Amino acid sequence: MSYFFAKNIYKVWETVTVDFSIECEKGTMTCLLGPSGSGKSTILNIIAGLEKNDNSKLMIELDGRRIEKLAPYMREVGMVFQSGALFNHMDIVHNVAYGLISKKMKKRDAIGRASDFLKEFNLEGFDKRMPQTLSGGERQRVALARTIITKPKLVLLDEPFSALDADLRKNLAEKLCQWQKQFDFTAIMVTHDEAEAKTVADNIVRLEGQISQKS
Repeated sequence: MSYFFAKNIYKVWETVTVDFSIECEKGTMTCLLGPSGSGKSTILNIIAGLEKNDNSKLMIELDGRRIEKLAPYMREVGMVFQSGALFNHMDIVHNVAYGLISKKMKKRDAIGRASDFLKEFNLEGFDKRMPQTLSGGERQRVALARTIITKPKLVLLDEPFSALDADLRKNLAEKLCQWQKQFDFTAIMVTHDEAEAKTVADNIVRLEGQISQKS
C-alpha cells in the first residue's frame, strides 16, 4: 500500500484541464515536471487543501488516513512556496517556531528548539535577523526549516529554488537531498527544470502522464 496517494485531482480553466492522480512511497521525493501554466502548483494546492477540486471524486490518503475533507492545518502536510512566504514582522527564530507554537508547544520550548534547528540549515546566529535582511537562498533555507521542524508526514515544495541563480539552485537542490535523508520526510516537488528534477527525485512525473524512475 502506498504511503500517500491522491486520486481524481481535477481542475478546469479556459485552455487547460488537469486530471491527475499520484502515489508516493514513504521517504521518497517525487518531482512534478512540466512547463509553466500546466497546473503543477494547483495540484499541490489541492493536496494541501488550499484550493478546491472541481469535482466530488477527490480522494487523498496519507499514511492510511483519508485527509481530503480535513482543514489544511489538520492534514499533516507542510508546504514551501517559491517566495518562501516568511512572516516579515517576525524574526527568523519566531518564523521557524511558529508551527510549533501553533501546535500548542510552550513558547519558550518552541523558541529553544527552533534556535537549535536553525543550525541544521547552516543558519546559526540568524535568530534575531529579519526576513527582509536575508538573501534568497537564506530565505528558502528558513522556509524549509519552518516546514520540516513540525515533522509533517508530507512536504510539498512549489518551485522553491526557481527564483535563485543556477549555482545556488544546484547547491540547495543537493542539500535538499541531504536534509530529506536526515529528517526522513516524504516529498512532492514542483519544478520546470529537468536537471533539478533529476538531482533530487526518486520519481519524476510528467504532467503528460509519463513516469520515469531514477536509476
